[in-house]
Amino acid sequence: MNYSSEWENIYQRNEQLSIWPWSDLVSYVMRYSKPVAEKFKVLELGCGAGANIPFFQHLKVDYYAIEGSTSIVNHLHNKYPSLSTKIKTGDFTQEFPFDVSFDLIFDRASITHNNTDTIRNCISLIYSHLKQGNIFIGIDWFSTSHSEFKNGIITDDENTKSHFINGQFNNVGQVHFSDKLHLVKLFEKFEFIKMEHKIVAQEFPKADYNFASYNFAVKKI
Repeated sequence: MNYSSEWENIYQRNEQLSIWPWSDLVSYVMRYSKPVAEKFKVLELGCGAGANIPFFQHLKVDYYAIEGSTSIVNHLHNKYPSLSTKIKTGDFTQEFPFDVSFDLIFDRASITHNNTDTIRNCISLIYSHLKQGNIFIGIDWFSTSHSEFKNGIITDDENTKSHFINGQFNNVGQVHFSDKLHLVKLFEKFEFIKMEHKIVAQEFPKADYNFASYNFAVKKI
């Protein structure tokens, strides 16, 4: 299994337990997917502590998720017993454990914690499990304009780094950084509906530090 032990350790320490839906994701879903009714099937890749689950429950759609951390999945099964068969532990870069075609597949900063080859494999799985003409949404895929891109150690390819000494990516394992052309090539079988490059320049406590990532929506054609 390709899932990193670093994230299992993070959840066991009760860290990174986000509980509120990500505003960028909510905006993209409502603008480009418009899920309606219980028959609308949604798959989240890397659901973490389940921050986005209440949003999709409010929409009354059929929610599924794949998450690599056994401990956080057990937590979610206890919190959302009705989803115990629909939130599964697994490596979403290797297989999707559902015999389902989805109306929407999305990810918020999960796939981007893999190297280029495993990301390509994940995108192939997304393509095969997404209904024709429907949408994949990626939120916060880290950009080469991120200040941390110059840090860490190159691992499997020039876009993937790890062993960050400090900062946002300390002890999280692999981090993948993209630019526009790289994303377009990764999703060459899809049609880009929207791509935004988000750069947030920090002034305090550390000036000249940028958080930079891409939000995008692509359609299966």
